[in-house]
Amino acid sequence: MRPYLNIAFFGSSLVSAYWNGAATYYRGIIRALHGRGHAVTFYEPDAYDRQKHRDIEDPPWARVRVYPTGSEDGVMRALDEARGADLIVKASGVGVGDALLEAAVLDMRSPHARVAFWDVDAPATLDRVQHDPTDPFRALIPRYDFIFTYGGGAPVVSAYRALGARVCAPIYNALDPATHHPVPRDLRFGGALSFLGNRLPDREARVEEFFLRPAAAMGDRRFVLGGSGWQDKALPPSVTYAGHVYTRDHNAFNCSPRAVLNISRESMARYGFSPATRVFEAAGAGACLITDAWEGIAQFLEPGIEVLVARNGDEVVEHVCALSADAAARIGRAARRRVLVEHTYEHRAEELERILDVPRHEAHTVTMEAP
Repeated sequence: MRPYLNIAFFGSSLVSAYWNGAATYYRGIIRALHGRGHAVTFYEPDAYDRQKHRDIEDPPWARVRVYPTGSEDGVMRALDEARGADLIVKASGVGVGDALLEAAVLDMRSPHARVAFWDVDAPATLDRVQHDPTDPFRALIPRYDFIFTYGGGAPVVSAYRALGARVCAPIYNALDPATHHPVPRDLRFGGALSFLGNRLPDREARVEEFFLRPAAAMGDRRFVLGGSGWQDKALPPSVTYAGHVYTRDHNAFNCSPRAVLNISRESMARYGFSPATRVFEAAGAGACLITDAWEGIAQFLEPGIEVLVARNGDEVVEHVCALSADAAARIGRAARRRVLVEHTYEHRAEELERILDVPRHEAHTVTMEAP
């Protein structure tokens, strides 16, 4: 059966979440597109030891092409293979050869092939180009048929439109119910509060405020920190460091503690309307989520009913101290119901089709044939 759209997608990694927070997002969107009859080939560089830390094998719902990074030859061969696709997507933050890819994919535009830039860190991209008028990507923005972002709402859309974007549309993070769902508790991750996130420059100060300071203030309770890069960080005695948490353990990580904490990066917090993948992962697992405050949260979860909101570390302490097991379970169930009804990747795939002006059709499963 012929796929409805043939999509070539250049991103950081589909098969590894190692130093790659966008992996869950890519997988959810692409699996949903496949289920609706589209075929995706995902091109990713062999970089940052991601292939050594795979979370999944090549999936049945996408072709994966891993290209070498020692020279430009590998990416040029990948670009040649992608020619003929109906939609070519260049994601931000591939990590190797980004400037080359951003320009090269535009040479593939034709009456039969549209090109999109998919920004999985729009605040960082916009900060960069707004502060540097000579940034090469700035001049390329008006040439893309579409700019997609995984968050940002009106502020990000307005900023991209001011830079000449023809179409800018947020395709928010969501839940893949087949991947994130309730599981039994795991003692490794049990405690009062857990946080999962890699150590990044624009996140660290907020982690100190919203997680480490409360942990120090509640030294009689157990806190669990997961993610890469924290091994040399001074941590309060109440914090157990779990290291990199593979995707297969995300459900247990979310289901085991009394509550799970979401902390926006500083750049995301400035722009608002950018729920992280962790929000939907936790909600899908039925976890009680405490999140830092950000504009637009009620669009996704109702504060006080489906999520607890904290403006600072003191309010995190208040929530943790007041939270009973029954209340936590009630909030987690309500959050799961909400995201299943309104915020799955199937919903996002439908939205993407509307933006691409893909005619309505009966969804069908595509068999990924060998090239």
